[in-house]
Amino acid sequence: MSHQIAIDGPAGAGKSTIAKLVSGKLGFIYVDTGAMYRAMALYLSRMNVNPDNADEVGEKAQSAEITIKYVDGEQVVMLGDENVNGLIRSPEVSAMASRTSQVARLREKLVELQQKLAETENVVMDGRDIGTVVLPNADLKIYLTASVQVRAMRRYKEMIAKGQEAVLEEIEKDIEDRDYRDMHREASPLKQADDAVLVDTSDMSIEEVADKIIELYNS
Repeated sequence: MSHQIAIDGPAGAGKSTIAKLVSGKLGFIYVDTGAMYRAMALYLSRMNVNPDNADEVGEKAQSAEITIKYVDGEQVVMLGDENVNGLIRSPEVSAMASRTSQVARLREKLVELQQKLAETENVVMDGRDIGTVVLPNADLKIYLTASVQVRAMRRYKEMIAKGQEAVLEEIEKDIEDRDYRDMHREASPLKQADDAVLVDTSDMSIEEVADKIIELYNS
């Protein structure tokens, strides 16, 4: 029987970094659900789907085959038989993912693919509806959060470190807007599962958060 840890929370709470660390320490597979949405966006772009046509998005999404594998210790996102790791971080794919990820039928398809992964592997999965929709029976559910100011500063530092231009006030506004969209969308809105443990990461290091989650899992 596989074991599952679900980590949810708003954008910028450090979910992906922490989920990777926890999965590495436990020897579980880290499932990057955001990367799966990006792979779907790439698929839809290649099919010339209109992102504003929800019916077309939902219909075309049904034929996509997306999974995650580990090759030489690296997580690889597969679209069919193709490794698309190097193709899913472009601004175009990001924009497509943002516009199409709200479509209920697309989300249902990706939930189905994510659940199939979790049935056969020990997984740590992060996102915005993992504990509520994708893995409602997970062994442990975590809801990570941090203040908007802390999340914006983290993103600002990341961008500056990469040599990108960044304006802190604009990042804060983007995060606030994204929080609102995530919490108010019709399909699987962001919310804390009733049985999830709330962990505020504002004043914690990445290592401290990971250790806290592992402690909760083992208790």
